[in-house]
Amino acid sequence: MAPRTSRRGAERGAVRRRRLPMRYLLPSLILVALMAMLMLRGFVHSEILADHRVQSPAASDRVPKEILDGGPVIDTRNGREDSVHIPDHKLVLTFDDGPDPEWTPKVLDVLKRHDAHAVFFITGTMASRYPDLVQRMVDEGHEIGLHTFNHPDLSLQSKSRVDWELSQNQLALAGAAGIRTSLFRPPYSSFAGEMDNKSWPVTEYIGSRGYITIVNNTDSEDWRRPGVEKIISNATPKGGKGAIVLMHDSGGDRSQTVAALDRFVSGLQDDDYRFETLTAALKVPSAHTPVTGLDLWKGKAWVVAVQASENTTSVLVVGLAIIGALVIARFGLMLLLSVMHARKVRRRGFSWGRPITEPVSVLVPAYNEAKCIEQTVHSLVASDHPIEVIVIDDGSSDGTARIVENLRLPNVRVVRQLNAGKPAALNRGVANARYDLIVMMDGDTVFEPATVRELVQPFGDPSVGAVAGNAKVGNRDSLIGAWQHIEYVMGFNLDRRMYDMLNCMPTIPGAVGAFRRSALKRVGGMSDDTLAEDTDITIAMHRDGWRVVYAENARAWTEAPESVQQLWSQRYRWSYGTMQAIWKHRRAVIERGPSGRFGRVGMPLVSLFMILAPLLAPLIDVFLLYGLVFGPTEQTILAWFGVLAVQAICAAYAFRLDKERMTHLLSLPLQQILYRQLMYVVLLQSWITALTGGRLRWQKLRRTGAVGLPGAAGPGGATQQPEMDRRPVG
Repeated sequence: MAPRTSRRGAERGAVRRRRLPMRYLLPSLILVALMAMLMLRGFVHSEILADHRVQSPAASDRVPKEILDGGPVIDTRNGREDSVHIPDHKLVLTFDDGPDPEWTPKVLDVLKRHDAHAVFFITGTMASRYPDLVQRMVDEGHEIGLHTFNHPDLSLQSKSRVDWELSQNQLALAGAAGIRTSLFRPPYSSFAGEMDNKSWPVTEYIGSRGYITIVNNTDSEDWRRPGVEKIISNATPKGGKGAIVLMHDSGGDRSQTVAALDRFVSGLQDDDYRFETLTAALKVPSAHTPVTGLDLWKGKAWVVAVQASENTTSVLVVGLAIIGALVIARFGLMLLLSVMHARKVRRRGFSWGRPITEPVSVLVPAYNEAKCIEQTVHSLVASDHPIEVIVIDDGSSDGTARIVENLRLPNVRVVRQLNAGKPAALNRGVANARYDLIVMMDGDTVFEPATVRELVQPFGDPSVGAVAGNAKVGNRDSLIGAWQHIEYVMGFNLDRRMYDMLNCMPTIPGAVGAFRRSALKRVGGMSDDTLAEDTDITIAMHRDGWRVVYAENARAWTEAPESVQQLWSQRYRWSYGTMQAIWKHRRAVIERGPSGRFGRVGMPLVSLFMILAPLLAPLIDVFLLYGLVFGPTEQTILAWFGVLAVQAICAAYAFRLDKERMTHLLSLPLQQILYRQLMYVVLLQSWITALTGGRLRWQKLRRTGAVGLPGAAGPGGATQQPEMDRRPVG
């Protein structure tokens, strides 16, 4: 029995392991909800499933003569073929295509002022979006008729589509006002005499569904906007006859309709005309019947869902405007300040101060770096600056320390410790370092001979406490490596030039950075409070009053992830760690001195450009996809290419500054389509982890040891390799 119990326990454990974590489930649910809201919004704006075709005129030989010569009220219920005229001196004002948030209230105000009533033939799309106006119509004694859900020509539709248009229109009416109606006016309808062989079968079918079809016999032609006088003339019946007058309260500028309506109603009331609803004019029971029970709740739920989609879309549009402004601002600042930075550090005679020639301690924290560590150490001993190399073995189980010791290289030491994490390893290295200038790097990174020398020269300025180097992707031959190469050169190093000029550098890359020992001591050394110890220590440096600068010629070649899973793990940690660091140092916003300056300048910029902008950036792609599918397609494509062109300009300038081959930019469009989406989801997952109080642990990524010494092979003087669990750039 024990083995069986053990198997059941293992099965239960497997089920628990397969359970989808909230940090994966919640982003998926949010994405599905947003897409559903957008689809619903497109549906009620007639952008989805709408049919704008209009039937050409046809013969009318199959339309009964009594219909063609009859009145504007057509009853085909129960097989009848009846038509009714409006009694003399009675006018039934009808308004199509509403309700409209601008013009319908003005029409209602005019009618209320003159104690006149009308029939409003509403579309389901508009009623769903503006239910309060439908309720106002009913409350003020007007009558409601259906005008389909999204205004197709029903003579081109199947019976199932006709039924759907009617039922959806009734659903919207039930949700808006709690009623249903038996009045119907087909879109694109005219006088009864214009009925033809295409529209008559639809009228018959509508009657079989229990509806009375209402056309008109007096057309104001207000949709042409011919002027107030012409609208009044067109709408006025001759000889005191009764009429159904066609007007519109939606579909464009209806200012002429509102102005004409005021004069029209008052003038004809003086001529003893009465403006009534259709059923009141014909002295028949109201066309309205209350909706109760499940049908009422379905209608209410529909209206609530539509309102939610409208509000969600409004928020998304605001978000799109914000991200657009942030993108333009970031690109503008990057280009402007990068130009200034390049001119500053590249001008003839530029110097940070006295040349730095004293020896430097280079710390290499290493955990299971057997495949990489030999190339890393060899690249360091080839340095043209005097250095000591300290490899801190953080409890490796793959013989990393033994590999380094067997090299027997001069000025290379190994310090062993039990596994305690990268910050502890770096602090251990600082404690064992002989020199006051300390360079920190990752175990999967190789330096060029001049890297250390270039990296420490800014310490000629006594106000400089730390220096960020130029981390570059060594394994860029794969597509995912090329995309990261673009990201490093443009998104990280161009950013660093901007932040350098603003004196608010957010991150010293773990792959290549340098510190004064005294500065490290003053801020308490490397901290393990966050998963982004490089961002944490950089912000701490700023708050302590030190300058943090960028050394563009201090190049380091690092391994970038070569699989989606590794990239996900790395960027997830980066994003989450950055949020932790910003939260940890949040008091800088209200403090004085250097801390307050960074808190009120650097923290907002980092939050806007590194957290908020990437979080909102998916809106660009969401609206791109929506525009491509549902239109306007051409404008959407032009807008996307416009954004891509701006990015390409920034990327080209960044590549020129870094002396990189422009051919890698050929993959930029594909990067924007595929790679960015992964980064969006990673950032969203990080937000959710933070908001739900989740904890993220370090994930060790696989090594290949493919990044070699500069000049050995591969682009930029490096061969290829996937990335590690250290953060190469901020």
